[in-house]
Amino acid sequence: MTKVKTRKTKSLACEVKMLPIADMHVSKLNMRYGKNSPNIDDIYPSVLDKGINQSMLVRKEGKGWGVIAGRRRLFALKKKAKETGAAQIAPCIVMESGNAKSAREASLLENIARVPATMLEQFGAYKGLADSGKDVDEIAQVFAIPAKSVRRVLALANLLPEILSLFDDDKIRQPTLEALTLATPDQQAKWLELFHGETYAPQGHNLKEWLTGGAQISTECALFNVADFDGTIITDLFGETDYFADPDAFWPLQNAAIATAVSEWKEQGWTEIVVLERGTRFDRYEHGQRSQEQGGKIYIATGHDGTVTPNIGFMPKSDIKKIDAILGVDNGEGSSKSKSSKPEMSGPLKEYVALHRHAAIRASLLGHPKAALRLTVAHMFAGSYLWSVAPQPTKSRKEATTISIANSKGAVIFEAERKAVYELLGVKPFDHPYSPSKHLAEGSVAQIFARLLELGDAAVMRVMALAMCESLTKDADIIEAVTYAVPVDMTALWEPDDAFFDILRDKAVINAMVKDIAGKRAADANLTETGKVQKAIIRDCLDVKGSREARPDWRPKWMQVPATHYIDKATCPPASECASLSKVMVTDEKKETDKAA
Repeated sequence: MTKVKTRKTKSLACEVKMLPIADMHVSKLNMRYGKNSPNIDDIYPSVLDKGINQSMLVRKEGKGWGVIAGRRRLFALKKKAKETGAAQIAPCIVMESGNAKSAREASLLENIARVPATMLEQFGAYKGLADSGKDVDEIAQVFAIPAKSVRRVLALANLLPEILSLFDDDKIRQPTLEALTLATPDQQAKWLELFHGETYAPQGHNLKEWLTGGAQISTECALFNVADFDGTIITDLFGETDYFADPDAFWPLQNAAIATAVSEWKEQGWTEIVVLERGTRFDRYEHGQRSQEQGGKIYIATGHDGTVTPNIGFMPKSDIKKIDAILGVDNGEGSSKSKSSKPEMSGPLKEYVALHRHAAIRASLLGHPKAALRLTVAHMFAGSYLWSVAPQPTKSRKEATTISIANSKGAVIFEAERKAVYELLGVKPFDHPYSPSKHLAEGSVAQIFARLLELGDAAVMRVMALAMCESLTKDADIIEAVTYAVPVDMTALWEPDDAFFDILRDKAVINAMVKDIAGKRAADANLTETGKVQKAIIRDCLDVKGSREARPDWRPKWMQVPATHYIDKATCPPASECASLSKVMVTDEKKETDKAA
């Protein structure tokens, strides 16, 4: 065993020992023993950078040390040892090995009895680091917490000292404090006047409404481009969205977008579209579904909170009865059926039969994977109340980027396949941007399932591939993981264009690209030139007709497979994700290495 280093501590009756983690294991007395490997994503960056400062509780067990408390720290250190190849030691408080009851109590106390720091205590700690020059990401790494949590607490710096004192004295609660971070200094002062006066001072949820003019309208409700809004937008670090500060300025833009949607639906053949008065609820129980061909209407319900909900293909049940009576439509109950007769199945009986049929049919489906595959694909396109599949938006805040993506070779290839697959299925893309539903195609699951049953396996796999690609998120970890399974020729599918060079601004990165494409001598010779001059050198090298040695197949390191970085891997998402994934994804090279071993 590795030699153990010890040091005395006055605050403890025992010694704090620096023990090698190679000799440690999770004790059976640990309350989390036997559970799956813990999630250490939040603490690992800090452990990788600085190790651990908080001692683990251990006791002698056999030839090693059993960890009573500190399981996640142990897993993080073991991961660090594996990645760095360096043996790791950790500060540990050694408990008596014979007292199992005390060990269990210590494990419980470590996991559930710690008193968390108050919000103001966190603020003091974070502010001290911020004042010393650390940015939000660096502070988050120190405490092994998400950067968003740090931003929330640092938002308290915008509050008047008197408000912080009220919270510290327990005169206002945390929801009120959080809401006040949305307020301007003038609004804070006005609220304090109300708080100290005889008039009621709004707090909590009511305070948010008071700050936003009586209605909280989220930016997520906007049907228009938020960039077109000239008023103030309030950022809520404690919520999941931002708000429009002036509802009166919001509604003209929202109404114009609704009017545009109405025009689009009319062009699609809907003859009657009813826009309900704001705040009026659409009652589905009073309406039945009718297709466009059957005279169905669209009812658009708008809420005071800015939400817009189109109800497509409905008609009042009273109208449906009149139409059916005129047309002599048999509703399946028979014309002689008495209005007072009971239905064949009661509510509980219908539920009983439905659930048992579900259980039997589900068990039968297990033995038919081809049918299950087709049903899966049908759900991917049409959705259900258990499925929600949405296409990844490809629009950017910058119009030039949106145009560049739409004209790229990859987008052109995808759009051609998309059109062919939808024609193969006989459905249209679900392109109602004003509907909250998340579907890829119009039509029902049953309709698409029936069509897929007519197709061979190869065609079904083609349809499924399109559905997956349509809904493939642009998140870096998933995108880069795909490159380990699919060969991607970035040279053939993308080339630097005007939009790329327009947003390429960092001179250090531009000079590194000059070195990459034109060599070190050219980069050094133009080190002090403007970014515009150096970008011209890169363009010249890409041009086969240029004066320099042409390299038309050159692509920036970010746009290669795998992606790498120029300056800092940590701030280059594709490079950072590729580096992380290389440790877990199975590659041909890794397979050969494992085989040789």
